Amino acid sequence: MTVFIDVTCAIIEGELGKVLVAQRSAEMKLPLKMEFPGGKVEPDESPEESLIREIKEELDVDIEIVSGIPANQHSYPDFSINLIPFVCRITDGEIILREHAMYHWVAIDELLSLDWAEADIPIVSDYIRSKKIRK
Repeated sequence: MTVFIDVTCAIIEGELGKVLVAQRSAEMKLPLKMEFPGGKVEPDESPEESLIREIKEELDVDIEIVSGIPANQHSYPDFSINLIPFVCRITDGEIILREHAMYHWVAIDELLSLDWAEADIPIVSDYIRSKKIRK
């Protein structure tokens, strides 16, 4: 039986319709792949609490959760995750990378051209689809 680890990720919307994407460091699992930042949900916290904590730890900014989009379960060769995404915005602070190699603000129509971690790809597609529906 596959055990899925709950992991949250933040689709942080910025000005001019751009979205924050982060590149995993060379030392992380899935090195140098692009991802929406976030992290593992601890046993004593909700996914929302986890995401707010993880983004503060990884990027040194405060966020506000705007909405959720469907989660994606994905199995890598050595672990499986239930990736829980939230659309967010920064409410305070300047980004300081604590774990990632770099970050970029990317236009929504350029998101699919990036080299994503596999679990993030359906999340990217769902997010793009949700933005087209709202227009």
